[in-house]
Parts: sequence; C-alpha cells; structure tokens
Amino acid sequence: MTTPAPASSSSASPALKVFVVAGELSGDVLGAGLIRELKARYPQAEFRGVGGPGMIAQGLESLAPIEQLSVMGLVEVLKHLPSLLALRKRLKQEATEWRADVMIGIDAPDFNTDLELALRNRGIKTLHYVSPSVWAWRQGRVKKIRRAVDRMLTFLPFEADFYRQHQVPVSFVGHPLADDLPLDDDQTAARRDLGIDPHIPLLALLPGSRHNEVKLMLPVYLEVLRQLRGHHFELEAVIPAASKTRRDEIEALIEQANIDPGTRQAIHLIDGQASAAMTASDAVLLTSGTSALEALLCHRPMVVAYRMAATTFWIAQRVVHTEWISLPNLLAQRTLVPELIQHDASVERIVSELAPLLFEGAGAPLVARFKEMHQALAQDASVRAAAAVAEVVEAGRAAENGEPS
Repeated sequence: MTTPAPASSSSASPALKVFVVAGELSGDVLGAGLIRELKARYPQAEFRGVGGPGMIAQGLESLAPIEQLSVMGLVEVLKHLPSLLALRKRLKQEATEWRADVMIGIDAPDFNTDLELALRNRGIKTLHYVSPSVWAWRQGRVKKIRRAVDRMLTFLPFEADFYRQHQVPVSFVGHPLADDLPLDDDQTAARRDLGIDPHIPLLALLPGSRHNEVKLMLPVYLEVLRQLRGHHFELEAVIPAASKTRRDEIEALIEQANIDPGTRQAIHLIDGQASAAMTASDAVLLTSGTSALEALLCHRPMVVAYRMAATTFWIAQRVVHTEWISLPNLLAQRTLVPELIQHDASVERIVSELAPLLFEGAGAPLVARFKEMHQALAQDASVRAAAAVAEVVEAGRAAENGEPS
C-alpha cells in the first residue's frame, strides 16, 4: 500500500471534511487517536459526527451524546430503537448537507453499516474501523459490508485475510492496545505499585466487565482460588474491578462466598488497572473477551473460562462458526490457551489447568510466544488508520479530477 504524504497547510486541496461516528467509549479512544493523526496530515480538516470526550478534545463537533449509541443487548436495543433510527436519519442528513468527504464508522456495526451504505450511495467515501466478528457468526453480513465501505480497517491480521477472501478492500492497522502496552513488562514494578508481595505466587482473576458475567463466573473463580490455596496456602489473587458498580457486586459476592477468612484476606480488589494486575500475576483466569488479548499483551499464561445462560449457549452452538473463542487462539489459529466453555468450565477442570501454570512454570514457553505476537500487533494503529483514510480520500479526489489513482 502506498501511503499518501501528509498534506501541508498550504496545499491547494480543499479542507477535508471528516464525518466520524463512534459507538461507545472504547471507540472514542480510537477516534481521538485517528483524529489526531488526520490533523497532522490535513491541518485544515474539520470533524463532525458522534464522539466522546477524547474525540471532542481533538476537535470533533459531536452532534449527539456518545451514550445514545452505547446500547447493548436485544431488549435494550429494541427499547431504544425509535431514537436510534431517528439519530441515524439525522446523521445521514447532517453528513449529506455538510458535504462530508469521508465518513468513518468506529465499531457499532449494526448502526454504522447502514449509515455507511446510505452515505456511500450518495457519493461519500466510507471506512469502518474495528471489524465486527463477522468471521465467527452472521457471515452473511460481509455482503452488506462490501456494499457499504470503501475500506475496512482491522485490528487483527486474520480479520484482514477474511475480508480479502470476500473481496472487501481492507487494511490491517494493528491493535492500539498493543501500541500502548510495553513489549518488556516489569512484574516486580507492577507488584510494587499494587502493594503486593513480590515473592508469593499470584493469580489474576478477571470475571468480566458485565453484570451477568460477574454473577455467573466470580463464584466459580473464588472456589478455584480456595481449592488452589488448599495445596498452596501462600497463593494470593488480584481482582481488577471494571467500574464502581462491578466493584460493589464483587465485594458482595466475596462476602457471600463459601470461602475461609484466609482466602478472603488473600484477595486484592483494585479499581481498574487490569493491565497492571495481569502484569503482576503469574497466571490469569479470565472470562473471554478483550481481557484475553490484554493478558497476551501482558505476556501472561492464562485459562479462559466462560458460562452463559443455557438458551444462549444452545443458540451460540448453532450460529457461531469458529473453532476458538479467545483472541490468543484465534490469532495463532491453534490452541495456545485452554478454553473451558459452559459445562467444561468446572472448578475441577479450571484448577487442573491453572495449577501447572502457577506452580510448575508450565506457562514459560507461552511468554516468548506472546511477546512475538505482541510485536506483530504493535503497528502504530492510529498512524496506519489515518494513512488508510488518506489513501481512500486521495483516490477519490483523483477520480473526481479524472486523474489516475
């Protein structure tokens, strides 16, 4: 891919009008980095759309609160559907009347893909940043994505391969989290910062960031800790709470759990700082999701355990088409870390998988492998994403002027 040179402020090109729509606060972080890098290329650029505090600080004129798009779950989406449809109609009109040069949807695929399709049909260049898990389920969505975007920007190389196979223009930009986390982690410093003894074995427990995940998984994780301490009484655990609400729930579940006072005292409950907790640990027990990638980027061996409602599991078995659910295994395209799902996520199975990682050094080979994978994902994602946007924009301008792209 040829990267366009940054545009200077004295360039004859008209000021770039960029319409950006982020669906949640994680997308706001991505959008802020992307806007910053686009401003370096196009100093006179203007930005409108939907974003949070990070994007607004970088100069976005946000036309609606980002929280209006941060709706998850079928029931919640249905409840908010009229306002979501009205917002999408309004954004379509705003982008068209403003005569945007390019529209970038960040995550929120169900909302943004329809908006991208409508605007592309009106002659506006479109990109989507953060691939939905179309390679795992509802693969038919790729046909609509192909019609909706001029370029898909992916975090992960296997996602880019999927889009190429389906004739969707794509750029692999790397993962921003891989840029943020150091390739050389410091376990001793992490423990010192968290006030944890540098000499004891330590297990990081990440039961999830959502209420249902914590409710289902934390009691299991606490029993795992109790049983492991039955043989290794010096073991301690650190639990990073994703929010104050999650912390309150975790504290209540610890109080209700059938664990001895010694195990309770061995638990370090902290606010946020998930990366620090994982870096400080010897192994991680987590609910699959972004935390599995974060554990990889902290270079820690892990066990992935996940339970869901029986009906949800029954449906998932029939609609999800992937051999693995955790990003370390998906990236490697082989089983690097144990995935214990539903009935396999028993206390006994988890204990048997974790004990060698914690006490026998069985995870050492994974550390070197994870560092290699980290390096492959650390691509300066915001810079590469901005370069891809510039490439699409300049190709569009060349086509309008009858020039070869």
